[in-house]
Amino acid sequence: MSDTDPHIHVEQKAVQAGAAFRNVIVSSLGLVPDAPSVVTTGCGLQAPYVMTSPRPESVTCLACREHAHREHLRFADQVERLSRMPGAPVTGDQAAKAAQWARDRAKRFSG
Repeated sequence: MSDTDPHIHVEQKAVQAGAAFRNVIVSSLGLVPDAPSVVTTGCGLQAPYVMTSPRPESVTCLACREHAHREHLRFADQVERLSRMPGAPVTGDQAAKAAQWARDRAKRFSG
């Protein structure tokens, strides 16, 4: 981790980053996870959590943007694949909406 790194990064687990994911954990488990002080980023660096963002418009590290783009596309494919399995916990319609959200987010990271 460099004290002089001016870039805003994305967490390595880009799809799980941000308040929306944390809110799902809270509502599911009733536990509030602590935000870490340092995280591994999409480009492989260890960076302060405050120097990361799940918002595509805020991420200035190119390698992190590319990583988040790939991760969101991978998530979209995975959601669609899992929704087609027997006994899937989500409907095809719900999976399509989640996959479209992830693809839209991926596009924003690539721009």
